[in-house]
Amino acid sequence: MSEQQSSSSSPAAHQALHAAMSNGIPPRFDLPCKLPDRAEIVTANVLKLAEEVPNPRLRFVLQTLIKHLHGFVNETNLETEEWMAAIQFLTRVGQTCTPVRQEMILLSDVLGVSALMNSLNSPFKGRATENTVLGPFFTDDTAHVESGETIASEGKGEYMYVEGRVVTTEGKPIPDAVIDTWEADSDGFYDTQYADRSHPDCRGRLRSAQDGSFAFRAIVPTPYPIPGDGPVGELLLLMGRHNMRPSHLHVMVQAPGYHKLITAFYPEGCTYLQSDSVFGVKESLVVKLEQVSDEEEARKRGFPNGNSFKLMRLEIKLLTNEQFKTYRALSSE
Repeated sequence: MSEQQSSSSSPAAHQALHAAMSNGIPPRFDLPCKLPDRAEIVTANVLKLAEEVPNPRLRFVLQTLIKHLHGFVNETNLETEEWMAAIQFLTRVGQTCTPVRQEMILLSDVLGVSALMNSLNSPFKGRATENTVLGPFFTDDTAHVESGETIASEGKGEYMYVEGRVVTTEGKPIPDAVIDTWEADSDGFYDTQYADRSHPDCRGRLRSAQDGSFAFRAIVPTPYPIPGDGPVGELLLLMGRHNMRPSHLHVMVQAPGYHKLITAFYPEGCTYLQSDSVFGVKESLVVKLEQVSDEEEARKRGFPNGNSFKLMRLEIKLLTNEQFKTYRALSSE
């Protein structure tokens, strides 16, 4: 058997041939124009084809995307070289993603899309804890910690103790809520940014107690740069924008019957609070850190060294799923 014959009969070759076959959907003959030789006909034909999408919501989203995307190309009179540069940029963004690095989310973040989406999906200001951007550094690869235990290994930063309660909008405790938390170390890096990472660090998962309370040891958050070694970093340089984020602690809370909360808490006084590179800061999420200078209290809280630590107190209010649906529907009217 020749080398060409062997290659064409390989599993990969068969898979490629199968992917290149017709999907069996017959052609449409009722388009506005059979031959789209003018710009407006191209758009009309694509929109007509989108009418066949069976799911009403998906149909609406795709039709709106097509209108705005085609409108953008028309409004900017996009040139072929510019289009290709954009394609290559988005390709690089995708290729930069790994199981522990999300460059696509980072792109959404720096363009304000993540913040905008969060604002549209947070129609409950004043009623519950507000959400904010997830960021590109969340992973399911995390360790479970018991109440009062640490999420950070020794030497990662200045001691901080976090305590609080998870409650309903009426102030009733929510027991057994799953709380994920993660943060950068004092050098401004998440554990996933270290090439020699062997285990999760500065991140943990715990559950609220019967009275809704929770507590864990962490480190005082510090400002840090979002990754500048990829295409998103290059984009910020082209736009003349800094790549710094204000100090913050990420928190995600889930409980049966309640709307999932993705948020972060920002210690007051940080230089970058009003110029966050991903537009994530909300006034209600800015918190005060208390200074505790008491060696006995530090040991009681589990800190092995020193005689002081910072204290972050939180009250996390969750919406029920029904409350969220109601508020979301009202905001859409």
